Amino acid sequence: MLTLLPSDPAEVTALRNWLETMARVRVEQVAGPPGPGEQGAIDYLEVIAGSGGLIAAIKVLPEFLRARRSSFRIRTRLKDGREFELDADNVGDLQPVLEQLLRDS
Repeated sequence: MLTLLPSDPAEVTALRNWLETMARVRVEQVAGPPGPGEQGAIDYLEVIAGSGGLIAAIKVLPEFLRARRSSFRIRTRLKDGREFELDADNVGDLQPVLEQLLRDS
């Protein structure tokens, strides 16, 4: 499982639609818990698939990120709790790392 939290809550649906076009991947939109002093929660996505499907999902993220404004980021959390923040500038560097981590888990 891979958790994706876009920096812009308005992009959650667009990212979900983008990922749902892929075979072998199930995407669920989940309401996050509100933080201390917050009234609402920010939705996030859970991508559920085997390691091959998760790697395929990681591979399509660069194109999605480049199509957004420069400040758009996606916080990524692996099943083991490790987190990475992806943006258009660093996704090329982090993509191989995430793919390897998903293969190893």
